[in-house]
Amino acid sequence: MSQHDHAPTARQQSLVRAAARALARANLVHAYGHCSLRLDADRFLVCAAKPMGMIGPHEDGTVVPVNGELPEGVLGEVRIHQHIYRLRPEVGAVIRSMPRDVMTLSSARVTPAPRHGMGSYFSPAVPLWDDPQLIRTDEQAAGVAAKLGTASAVVMRGNGAVVAAPNIEQAVVLNWYLEDAARIELQLRAAGLADGPTLSPEEAARRATGAGRIFERMWEYLCDGDPEFANVI
Repeated sequence: MSQHDHAPTARQQSLVRAAARALARANLVHAYGHCSLRLDADRFLVCAAKPMGMIGPHEDGTVVPVNGELPEGVLGEVRIHQHIYRLRPEVGAVIRSMPRDVMTLSSARVTPAPRHGMGSYFSPAVPLWDDPQLIRTDEQAAGVAAKLGTASAVVMRGNGAVVAAPNIEQAVVLNWYLEDAARIELQLRAAGLADGPTLSPEEAARRATGAGRIFERMWEYLCDGDPEFANVI
């Protein structure tokens, strides 16, 4: 048996389930959305194919090859995860989410600018995949991954977002940050303040820190009360 044949650990399964439920509790997903955790260079673990807030303890996800056909029962848009993992070897987790304010802005072809601390993690800009269609082909999925490029997130016009990060905890937190940046953007535009200041790339680079348990504290906040909290903290 090669190292790539090993099943995911119990903690890895718990992490994916806890991440899925955290996203649902934060209203970043609803009936639609999925999250995954890279296992190694060739495989990743994606959550069960059901509404993320309804994934119960011990409902295991499915191992998916980075290269190859999707296993039976895996949602079609998980192709996006495959293509991001192929292009970005440093990415350890991918989340497909449906944040409300992100979707509102994207319907007008707008993505949030880096206007506050939490928006700094997406400087200089969040790229837009300018197509409202569901991703059902490898060609489309490759296009989304290419549009993401080296960024942390890509927004899909009227169709949610995809976030990529070094680990699943950070991916969940960045989803929350992205929606908060969209909230700020939407409120400023509603108040006629769209021309207000944004963070320069230098300011954003200084602010987009991981020090001080920035990601860990938000992860703990979003997982508070989760039935598998003790397994993932």
